[in-house]
Amino acid sequence: MDIQPNDHVLEVGCGPGAGAELICSRLETGKLFAIDRSESGVDRTKRRCAKYLEAGRLTVRQIDLATLRVPVKRLTKVFAFNVNLFWVRDASAEIALLHERVLPGGTVNLFYEATQREQVPEIIEKSSKALADAGFRVSIVDSKVPAAVGIIGRR
Repeated sequence: MDIQPNDHVLEVGCGPGAGAELICSRLETGKLFAIDRSESGVDRTKRRCAKYLEAGRLTVRQIDLATLRVPVKRLTKVFAFNVNLFWVRDASAEIALLHERVLPGGTVNLFYEATQREQVPEIIEKSSKALADAGFRVSIVDSKVPAAVGIIGRR
């Protein structure tokens, strides 16, 4: 994602906090806003990334993306890892919210573990369509090793 020290990033589905930890370690004046629907995911991220919370680089909230009101006016990057929302149901409202908040040139990065290769075409097709329908330019990264797929929408 080419994280820059001044990026303003939203993580959708922070889970155990591994992504938050990696992103925050690269931020200086930027900030990460991490959300998860589960209380345990939020708690684990807060514990793992306590020093970034204390430094003011990280905010973590238990909230659903559909009801999110991002505290930063504009985002440079958004990412999600193994968040099925974007391909298992209609996420047009959520993606429209992201399009509204991501700066021109900014990206929405949807990453999925691709160990079940038979699911990859459907993940790519549905996620790509959702991003494109909202006005993002879409590119795909499909890696066999490690087994992962990335659907990147650029505003």
